[in-house]
Amino acid sequence: MSSYKGHSIFALILSLMFFHNPLTIALTLIGANIPDFDHKFKKDNVYKIIILGLIVFISLYILKLPYFIGLIIVFLGVTFYFSEHRSFTHSIFGVLTLTAAVSLVLIWGSQLISAVTIIDNHYLLMAILIALLSFLFLNRKLLMIFLPLFFISLFVLPAFEISYLEIVLSLFLGIFSHIVLDSFTPAGIKIFAPVSSKKVYRNFGLGMVFILAVISIIYHIPILFNLFGNYILHG
Repeated sequence: MSSYKGHSIFALILSLMFFHNPLTIALTLIGANIPDFDHKFKKDNVYKIIILGLIVFISLYILKLPYFIGLIIVFLGVTFYFSEHRSFTHSIFGVLTLTAAVSLVLIWGSQLISAVTIIDNHYLLMAILIALLSFLFLNRKLLMIFLPLFFISLFVLPAFEISYLEIVLSLFLGIFSHIVLDSFTPAGIKIFAPVSSKKVYRNFGLGMVFILAVISIIYHIPILFNLFGNYILHG
């Protein structure tokens, strides 16, 4: 199975353990595909990210609008460019950095668009931004599957509101799922790069999967109690 397929399936499984909102599930899936942009064969995509960031920065600066979004996009591209494969972007520090950067792009982007347009539907606005984000980070083959399913889910499922915290958590889960899955490979991952070159392997991955499963169960305990009370105790 190709790398992007494995990471996407694993992220999808994890997202369904925690989320029911198509926006957060989509962000988890996208997040799982972000760390591998440090790979040499994706350098062209990295250049596109840097160029996009510069265009956004210059455009917003000329229009006298908050231009920090452009700088964050440039920062993302530069991070991928200078990171060796399975080094910084595959460490816990990289996970936190990528989560923060992409979250800020989405949050500041939604705030900026709300301020300069008549779009006041936060759910619709975030859906549009997530779709645009998928063009930036998803493989073409995966994109052809993702976009139709994503838009169908928006029409079929109820419109769930999404908070800024959920944006951060879903991206973190997706990006973190990538390094967890890579820890099962013979090469392992440098979990504390660039501070330390210490590698972790299968045991780390198994431990993280167990911890995530326990957190998911704890997270769903109130829901299980409600179901127990509504359908069993009250018939």
